[in-house]
Parts: sequence; C-alpha cells; structure tokens
Amino acid sequence: MTQYMISVWHEPDLDDNISDDDMQRMFTQVDAFNQQVTAAGKWVFGGGLEPVHTATCVDGRDGGNVVTDGPFIESKEILGGFWVLELADLDEALELARQASAACEGKVEVRPFQGE
Repeated sequence: MTQYMISVWHEPDLDDNISDDDMQRMFTQVDAFNQQVTAAGKWVFGGGLEPVHTATCVDGRDGGNVVTDGPFIESKEILGGFWVLELADLDEALELARQASAACEGKVEVRPFQGE
C-alpha cells in the first residue's frame, strides 16, 4: 500500500465569490466522499485550509527568522485542502481523485509520498 496526497486547488478569490448555498453543497459532497474513504479503511488524514490571506510564511534559513504575512508565492491557484489516503496503486488513486474532484468541484493533484 502507498500513501497518496490528493490536493485540492482553486482560484484565490473562491471564498469571496461563492454563494453560501454553493459552499454548503460542496461541503456536503466532500463529507460524503470523506465518509466513503473512511469506511473503506483508506483515510489517513485530510482537511480543508482557511483562506490564503490567513497564511504566514516563515524563513529560518541561515539562522534567520523572517516572518511575513501571506502565502509563499502569489499564484493563479492556491491549495485549498487535501487528503492523505492509503491506496493499492496509482489507478486507485486516480479513480478516487476523480471522485474527490467531483465532490469539491475543482481540480485536484495526485502525488505519492516518497519512500512508499
């Protein structure tokens, strides 16, 4: 078995431009997906992230301690949440990613963990 991260990507202003009804629908769909993978014994960890404006970047290289507000980089898409799932192979990961994408109504990325 291999652990895969399925990460959810969306536009930075999604939280400002989505209706409460649409957000609630996605929460319901994602909760159903979470229940499915948990019941199947595939769930390791997962969660949604607060909006990107809540991010803080820390740089401790070379003994420094630089702390800045905001994300590490400005980009067209941001990480909105993720799942870590224990799966048999890439084919299973891709099928669950398809279901996750449909549930959260956005693109997802699939990546195996190193050493798995």
